[in-house]
Amino acid sequence: MSTTSKVVLGASCFVSFGIVLGVHYKQQMDKEKMHQGVVRDQAIQEMKRRQNVVLLDQQTVLTQMLRDQDKEMKGT
Repeated sequence: MSTTSKVVLGASCFVSFGIVLGVHYKQQMDKEKMHQGVVRDQAIQEMKRRQNVVLLDQQTVLTQMLRDQDKEMKGT
C-alpha cells in the first residue's frame, strides 16, 4: 500500500471517528435539553397547583364570610 493511500485511509478514519463523536455529543446535549424542559414543566405545574390551592382557600374563606353575613341578615 502506498504512503498516499495510508494517509488517506488514516484521515478518513480520523474524520469518521470525529463525526461519530460529534453525533454522540449532540445526542447527549439534546437529551439533557429535553430533560430540562420536563423539569421546568413540572416546576410550572407545581407552582400553578400551589396557586390554585391558595385561591381555593381564599374562596372558601369568602364563601364562609358570605354565609355568615346571610345568616346575620336573615336572623335580624
